[in-house]
Amino acid sequence: MKKLRLALASLVALASAAALHAELKLPAVIGDHMVLQQQQTNPIWGWDTPGTKVTVAFAGQSHTATAGADGKWLVKLTPLPANKTPQALTISAGDAKREITDVLVGEVWMCSGQSNMQWSLGQTYTGDLEGAGAARRPTLRLISVPQVGTQELKTDFKGQWQPADPAVAKDFSAIGYLYGRYLHDILDVPVGLIDNAWGGSAAEAWVRRETIERDPRFATLMESTRKREADLLSPDTMAAAEAKWKEAADKAKAAKQKAPPNPLAWLSGNARPGNIFAGVVHPTLGYGIKGVIWYQGESNAGRAYEYADLFPFMIEQWRKEQGQGDFSFYWVQLADYLAEKPEPGESAWAELRESQTKTLRLPKTGQAVIIDIGEGRDIHPRNKYDVASRLARWALVQDYGLKFPHRSPEYKSVAIAGNKATVTIDCFGSALRAFDVTEARGFAICGADRKWRWATARIIGKDQVEVSSDAVAEPVAVRYAWADNPVCNLYSAEGLPVTPFRTDDFDLTTKPKPAARN
Repeated sequence: MKKLRLALASLVALASAAALHAELKLPAVIGDHMVLQQQQTNPIWGWDTPGTKVTVAFAGQSHTATAGADGKWLVKLTPLPANKTPQALTISAGDAKREITDVLVGEVWMCSGQSNMQWSLGQTYTGDLEGAGAARRPTLRLISVPQVGTQELKTDFKGQWQPADPAVAKDFSAIGYLYGRYLHDILDVPVGLIDNAWGGSAAEAWVRRETIERDPRFATLMESTRKREADLLSPDTMAAAEAKWKEAADKAKAAKQKAPPNPLAWLSGNARPGNIFAGVVHPTLGYGIKGVIWYQGESNAGRAYEYADLFPFMIEQWRKEQGQGDFSFYWVQLADYLAEKPEPGESAWAELRESQTKTLRLPKTGQAVIIDIGEGRDIHPRNKYDVASRLARWALVQDYGLKFPHRSPEYKSVAIAGNKATVTIDCFGSALRAFDVTEARGFAICGADRKWRWATARIIGKDQVEVSSDAVAEPVAVRYAWADNPVCNLYSAEGLPVTPFRTDDFDLTTKPKPAARN
């Protein structure tokens, strides 16, 4: 009987020990098939019972941590060289042990933005061929973060790393996959891609709510946000809005029509400040990355003036949140879109592009100009290949030290004499060329009256364009490709389009008007 009691006591003790460590949990971003960033410290974290000692072993390293009061533990792997050979990472917590298999070391990039970054490989013109080739790249790894909009900081998401194959690649970000393919094949190292893009998203949703609340530059934005929240979060308003929407949705269903949008969806959507940061970005913070590629701005075009502050603010905040210094951040400038205008004039999309270009003042940034490959009738141009290659050029040169043309020519200065304006373009060692015809197209010029006229333009030497118009006797300013969908044809000798620009400092149409005085 005594032996039986001892045996039962032992079983209870074993069961208790197992239960004690049954809480060992890892975030989705740390799992089988993952890629760790080479030559960089890599945080590995998870959760367990507070006070539990956790040991992480990988590639000859062993690091120990203790789960804190909130249950979280974290260790940092010392930098490692790239390695294509699958290895196992083991995590021991008391009697519990977890083995993460098929771990590679290489280059890790995050693919963020709105629908043009989200746009899948399978939706491009030759996505079927690209997808078929994915089977030959088993060391190219992909993971997608679901779209969760919330004000509550999330610590995890539902997803998993997967080796690229035709089925997986088909549904992944086209730009992300093609960008990763360039790096994978040219650098000959494993590549891991994290896709967290969300169609239609606004930049303010990608920033931590508290940080944007504290910055006076965004006071107007946050004031309107709080007013909208107060209206929608009112119990009476919520109930009435939900009932009204349900009634309209039922009628649409009966008529076999598309249901109208639910007005309450904004609360958990992709435009509410802080929503995407909390639900999508926060769960991956700390995971070792080389950098971010970004394609967004369409949703902020109506507030292009504000975007000149908001976009660099977002990048700076991400860098602070990530905690690994100024990682590389490369974005896509907005493509040409909407109808071509018969006369030159103002454009919110052109103003947004200018705000993007201004952000190049931040260190370790780059801009892929695609003013030549958009589609006037479709906000989602199918050509994602040139987009990815222009982004990849920046990384291959700035991050990996290779020699490629990578930066689109940019406006440098203007000199006006008589009825002619001579614009100097910084070609970064290249030279200008006009595509298709000999004259440079896409230029407009104005006098003191600020009435824009189409201009005649010709290339002078390697880096200058002479601009004039018979309708403007005394020009004061020049613009190039300044339209939603400009007709323009100026490139570098290597085929990179000249960045749209203006020489004036006239007020932008998207600049907020001063509040009226009582």
